[in-house]
Amino acid sequence: MQKNRSGDIPLCDLLQAVRACTLCQDVLTPNPVVQADERARLLIIGQAPGTRVHQSGIPWDDPSGDRLRRWMGIDSERFYDPARVAIVPMGLCYPGRGRSGDKPPDPRCAPQWHPQLLARLPNLTLTLCIGQYAQKHYLSGFTTLTETVARWADWGPNRLPLPHPSPRNTLWLKRHPWFEADVVPELQRRVRQALAD
Repeated sequence: MQKNRSGDIPLCDLLQAVRACTLCQDVLTPNPVVQADERARLLIIGQAPGTRVHQSGIPWDDPSGDRLRRWMGIDSERFYDPARVAIVPMGLCYPGRGRSGDKPPDPRCAPQWHPQLLARLPNLTLTLCIGQYAQKHYLSGFTTLTETVARWADWGPNRLPLPHPSPRNTLWLKRHPWFEADVVPELQRRVRQALAD
C-alpha cells in the first residue's frame, strides 16, 4: 500500500484493507460493510450489519435503515453518498443470531479499525451514536440507552445518541414518545446543517 506525504495510508487503501479483513473468521463469516470518504460531514456509528446487509453489502439496507432515513429526514441518494455520509458500525460484519435478535458486535472490530478510519475523516461535523454499543464506546458517562438518549443535549452539538431504529424497538418508541417529539426534530435540524451544500 502506498503512503501519502504524512506517512499515513490513504483512505482508499485503508478501505480496501478493511473490506478484506478476516479478523473475526474464527467465529463469523467475514463481510465487512463500511462507507467513507474524506469529504463526509456526517458519521453514523451503529451496531453491526444485519442479515440483509450481510447479503447485500449495502449498509442500512433493511427496515432499520428505512426508519433511520425517515428520522434523519433524508433520502437514499444523500444517505448513500460517501462524500456526505460515512457509515462505520461498531462491528463491521454480521455477528450472527442470538436468543432475542442479533448477537453483539464483535469486540475486536472497533479497536482495530475505528481509530484509523476516523483519523481520515477530517470534515465531520455530526456523529450519530446509534444503540448502546456505540454510546458506551463514544459517550463517556453512558448509563442506559434510555437515559443517554433522554440526555441528548448533554453530548454537545456534534454528537447525538439515538436508539436503534430496528422494528424490534417499536415498543420502546411507543413507551418513550418524547423521542419522536423532541429528538427527531433536533436530529433533522442537525442533519440539514451538517449536509448543507
